[in-house]
Amino acid sequence: MKPIIEKTNLHPRNLHRLGYNFEVLIAVCPELEQFVVINEFNIDSSVSEQSKQTIDFSNPQAVKSLNKALLIADYDIQNWDIPENYLCPPIPGRVDYIHYIADLLASNNNGIIPEGENVQVLDIGIGANCIYPILGNTVYGWSFVGTEIDEKAIQNCKKIIEDNPKLMDFISLQLQTESRFIFKNIITAEDRFSLTICNPPFHNSAEEATKASIRKVNNLENTRTLKPVLNFGGQNAELWCEGGELGFITQMIFESAKYPMQCLWFTTLVSKKENLASLYKTLNKVNVVEVKTIDMAQGQKTSRILAWTFQTEAQQKAWDFKS
Repeated sequence: MKPIIEKTNLHPRNLHRLGYNFEVLIAVCPELEQFVVINEFNIDSSVSEQSKQTIDFSNPQAVKSLNKALLIADYDIQNWDIPENYLCPPIPGRVDYIHYIADLLASNNNGIIPEGENVQVLDIGIGANCIYPILGNTVYGWSFVGTEIDEKAIQNCKKIIEDNPKLMDFISLQLQTESRFIFKNIITAEDRFSLTICNPPFHNSAEEATKASIRKVNNLENTRTLKPVLNFGGQNAELWCEGGELGFITQMIFESAKYPMQCLWFTTLVSKKENLASLYKTLNKVNVVEVKTIDMAQGQKTSRILAWTFQTEAQQKAWDFKS
């Protein structure tokens, strides 16, 4: 039997390190079959035919069908869909974020990952896909509050939760009515979150987002096009905001300083490495106690998680994950 190539850039607990078993995925989601092709660029004769199977990642319908299949096969989510043109997340990269922040919590819990509904997580910008709460609850049993400025996205998340009853007691949703704020109107005096998570808008403008989408599709298809086809979709609020990623995370850091004891770790993805220097300076301004930067691979690119806390080492160790 020819070997299956392990994706060693993914987290060791990631179920998708061995790639996709399309036979299994098509069995649970027949619509996927029409999108599966053989990777003609993989000429390695030592690699199994299964490892050469893929989909056209520049086709948004193919990407959505793959995600549906993965959620059914690996996470027991039987009913999942998103409206047209909304962000369709790559499952392996999203669950990597969940695994890495689980390790972060374990560092405050004698090396043991805290599991169960008493681990409360705040997801900033849940999108229409509800993906981080789905994965975090399925893998570790955590509870989530998902926030969003887009009411249509919130309504779709509500439908996903209702269509998968096992999620209903663990995921709540909250519309952020003032788009310039991140934690304000969301975190109350009684809240205690073990984590906040966020996949922030990358770009400064719609024009910048369009240019980036064209580059991504050209890279995936090895062709040249001037027409953007968003393989993962994305509405304005998901892809860009004034100030881009740097502006969004900077605002997040300043707001986080108002809730120092109500959250153990504030975290966010940082796509652009060049933004880190400025973000570190901002973190110093608000007098955080500890900062961690966790590198991780996300598909064809490298991303990282920026995490910070206002709690001392003693306070971190005293954090109660059981109530």
